[in-house]
Amino acid sequence: MKKMMTLVAFVALAASSMSAAAQNYPARPISLIIPFTPGGPVDTVARVVTEHMRGTLGQPFVIENVSGAGGSIGVGRVARAAPNGYTLGHGDIGTYVLNGAVYQLPYNLMSDLEPVGLVASSPLLVLAKNSVPAKDLKELLAWLNANRDKVSQGHLGNGTLAHLCGLYMQKTAAAQWTFVPYRGAAPAMQDLVAGQIDVICAAPGGSSLPLAQSGQIKAFAVMSGSRLPNAPEIPTADEAGLPDFHLSFWQALWAPRGTPKDIIAKLNAAAMAALADPAVRTRLAELGQGLPPREQQTPEALGMLRKNEAEKWWPIIRAAGVKPE
Repeated sequence: MKKMMTLVAFVALAASSMSAAAQNYPARPISLIIPFTPGGPVDTVARVVTEHMRGTLGQPFVIENVSGAGGSIGVGRVARAAPNGYTLGHGDIGTYVLNGAVYQLPYNLMSDLEPVGLVASSPLLVLAKNSVPAKDLKELLAWLNANRDKVSQGHLGNGTLAHLCGLYMQKTAAAQWTFVPYRGAAPAMQDLVAGQIDVICAAPGGSSLPLAQSGQIKAFAVMSGSRLPNAPEIPTADEAGLPDFHLSFWQALWAPRGTPKDIIAKLNAAAMAALADPAVRTRLAELGQGLPPREQQTPEALGMLRKNEAEKWWPIIRAAGVKPE
C-alpha cells in the first residue's frame, strides 16, 4: 500500500511538473527544423509565420535548415526530439506524408509527429526555361515528347509532389525523360533560369512566381481549378489542357509525439494569430500562398488531412514503384 501511495504521489508530481512547464512555456528560444535549404517556398513561409509567432509567444524561433533524402533527415530530427515544445518542424505534404511511401523511415509519419496547425496551401506551377519554344501547356507536352532524349525535369526528391507532377506529365505526353533531384527549391530554380534543366513543377512560393512574372522563366499552368489572385495571367490546368489535374502543396507545423496538449494549443493559437494578421496574409499572398479556412487550422484538422493524403497518395506512389535516389 505504501509503495502504491508513493507511485501515485510520483505520478501526480510528474503531472504537476508537466502542467507547470506548459503554463510557463516557452521560457527559451524554440528550434524550428526546416527539411530544405534556405530560400525555397517552405523556408520562406516558415520565416514569415514564425516571425509573427515570436511576438505572440515572447521567444524567438531559431531556424535550422536540415536538408537531404527528400526532407526525411530533417523530419527525423523532429521525430527524435524531446517532446517539450522546444523543437518543432515545418514542412510540406512531401516531407510529412509522401515520404512515408518512398523511404524506409526510422520513424512513423502517422504516429511519431503531433500536428500543430496547417499554415498555407498552394497549387503547383508548371514552369520551363525560357528557351523552350512552346507557347502553351499542350505545346509544352508535345515538345517534351519530341525531345524526350534530351529533356531533364527537376524535382525535390523521389515521391515529392513535384515528382508526382512530373510522372503525370510523362504519362500525359506518352514519353519518359530524365528526372534531376535537388536538395531544395532554390538551387532547382537557379538551374532552370540558367537553362541547366528544362522544366519543373514548383510551388509559387519562394522565387518561382517572381521569376516567372519577371520573364526569367515561363509559367504554363496553375495546377488548380482557379487562377492565382496575384498571377491571373497564368491559366489553370483545366484551361491549359489537363482537366482536373489539381495538386496542392500545403505546409504545416509539427511537434514530436507526446508534446503536451497545452503546449500544442499555445503553438496553434500563435500560428492562427499569425494567419489572422493582415500583414502576414498580404505577405503570404505575395508568395502565392493560399490561407486555409480557420476550421482547417486546428491540430485535429491537420491530423485528418495527413490521414486522407496518405490514403490517397501512398497507393499511387507504391504502384509506380517510386524509390529513393
